[in-house]
Amino acid sequence: MKLYDKAAQAAEYIRARANINDVTCGVILGTGLSGLREMIEQPIVIAYDDIPYMPSSTVESHAGQLIIGTLHGVRVAAFAGRFHYYEGYSEEEITFGVRVLGLLGAEALFVGSAVGGLQGEQSAGDIALIRDHINLLPINPLRGENDERFGPRFPDMMKSYDELFRQAAHDIAQEENIKLHNAVYVATQGPSLETPAEYQYMNRIGGDVVGMSTVPEVIAARHQGIRVCVLGVISNVCFPLDRLTKTTIEEVLKTVEEAAPKMQLLVSRLIQTTKLFF
Repeated sequence: MKLYDKAAQAAEYIRARANINDVTCGVILGTGLSGLREMIEQPIVIAYDDIPYMPSSTVESHAGQLIIGTLHGVRVAAFAGRFHYYEGYSEEEITFGVRVLGLLGAEALFVGSAVGGLQGEQSAGDIALIRDHINLLPINPLRGENDERFGPRFPDMMKSYDELFRQAAHDIAQEENIKLHNAVYVATQGPSLETPAEYQYMNRIGGDVVGMSTVPEVIAARHQGIRVCVLGVISNVCFPLDRLTKTTIEEVLKTVEEAAPKMQLLVSRLIQTTKLFF
């Protein structure tokens, strides 16, 4: 069965289960955004295991649930649990939720993640607003036969990170006194953290932050014409190298937890702005 047909079946199941026609926004509740689910009103919670063809999430801190509801009056579909290359998933599995979002009518996708900082002016706990990316993953979700029902064979990626949302994010951050860094995201395989030489390399090729997710979902979303906004919590500082220290997952999660209220405030208000755009 073709990917489009699998995604269409999943979308129809979600419509029936949540008693909805379409959604306006999708949210990937990556690291730093998990608390946003508590802000969703009249939530309908669907386990990934119940959705046709949806992979199961294996990351301990990811719930593996889709939450359908409203936030600031906007219909949202929020994925609590994402899929990473380092877990062994294929590019189709990693981006399946995004494919389903497109068939649910989503016009925007908001993504949260934890990232390592590659610029000297950054500090742990700061927020990065992604403006572009460098894909060092050995996969691309568009590899293989193209299905024109999703999008064109060669989608343009020049403006992958929506300019209107990025401007709105800066305006909101200024109002809320939140420090926000413009950043180029470098995607790596993981799950091992990068070496000092790799951090130096990524800094030299133009990277501002590094992470192990996000880029496949962004590519799939843009293939379908979905507008994208990505925010990351800088969980640890990786450059310059004299600031580099041993990093543990416990330290990363602690930093992200402390910064999470800023991320959730930014994304919730950004979702509210979609009323002006759509």
